[in-house]
Amino acid sequence: MKLSHTVENMLGSEILKISGEVKERIAAGESIYNLTVGDFNSEIFPIPEKLKDGIIEYYEKHKTNYPAANGELSIRNSIVDLFKKKCGVEYDAEEIIIGAGGRPLLFTVFMSILDPGDGVIYPVPSWNNEHYCILTDAKSYLIETEAKDYFMPKPEAMRPFIKDANIIAINSPLNPSGTVITKEVLSEICEMVIEENNRRGADEKKLFLVYDQIYSYLIHGDKEHLSPISLYPEMKKYTVIIDGISKWLAGTGVRVGWALGPKELMAKIKTLLGHVGAWSAKPEQLAVADFLHDEAFDSYLKTFNQRIHSRLKGFHSVFNGLKEAGYPVDAIEPEAAIYLTVKIDLLGARKDDGSTINTVKEGFEYILNEAGIALVPFYAFGASDSLPWYRLSVGTTRSKDIAIIEDRLHKALAKLTF
Repeated sequence: MKLSHTVENMLGSEILKISGEVKERIAAGESIYNLTVGDFNSEIFPIPEKLKDGIIEYYEKHKTNYPAANGELSIRNSIVDLFKKKCGVEYDAEEIIIGAGGRPLLFTVFMSILDPGDGVIYPVPSWNNEHYCILTDAKSYLIETEAKDYFMPKPEAMRPFIKDANIIAINSPLNPSGTVITKEVLSEICEMVIEENNRRGADEKKLFLVYDQIYSYLIHGDKEHLSPISLYPEMKKYTVIIDGISKWLAGTGVRVGWALGPKELMAKIKTLLGHVGAWSAKPEQLAVADFLHDEAFDSYLKTFNQRIHSRLKGFHSVFNGLKEAGYPVDAIEPEAAIYLTVKIDLLGARKDDGSTINTVKEGFEYILNEAGIALVPFYAFGASDSLPWYRLSVGTTRSKDIAIIEDRLHKALAKLTF
């Protein structure tokens, strides 16, 4: 069957493929701890009670007709207040679009800015940029990152591609690493964007920073979330911010996300999103609008963050202990989101049957099969397939699981000869 060039070249998500295979094995009766998907066990991490009640109430009030094409005014006004409080930046309700989560908004941002062959600069590992480039027939400029930089990009590595790009895509806090961009790095990126746009003529397409901050309220320890517009007010006309409740209100299935950006661009995204119909349901929008102003919002975030952080710290301690025991593992101190970045370098290790682990994929399969623990290798996020780093997600774990997982890891590693 001959189909379009776009879908013929489209790739499925390697993360969802891994997660799907793991779920099938669990359904078949295998004992596996699934630490792959960036989702939550809603029995462990339910959405806020007041938000749930509010959604139900609006359904009972029959608020089930079409929402406004750019989102209900009440939720857009709530986001104006939220962003001013969080980042000290003024937005107008007309500069905000509501969508069914962050994905359709990211896609429509790419579609609204890029023509075939336009350039997109993004670091790897990172989430989904590769796929949006394929879907828009854009050219990818991949910036390889390193553990010593907490997998954040070096601005100087971006500079050679600036003149050929129309988007720089940055995610902070970063999926998959759970780390945050530093003020120095973000400032230098902003300076490059401003400098390049000042160089371009009035009839040339501008260079935009697409800044995905979907984990912006899940910050741990003394780290802080930074906005490019807080650092450089001029960046407001070149920046599209993506956010939503999927992660910091555990609402992955509630599907309420938003984009903030220049009014002219938002008007085009509104039209495009309208043709796709990827709106968030009206009752959910109205309930989120109410909840963002409710006193329960801050208390929920505080408790939720504490529960996530305690699990991340627990797993971090596990990997530190294994490292001290002499195993080739490591972990980066958790800074944000629901992820821990862990290193399990099994390349060259000999199994008890005499065979050798020769690739990261074989190492991943050994941990899955021998320990019953599923992680996501960084190659699923566009990084090199020789990089032995993994994303560990805590959204489905109970505190009591940590000791069991530690024991399983220890026993599996002890069977190897390094």
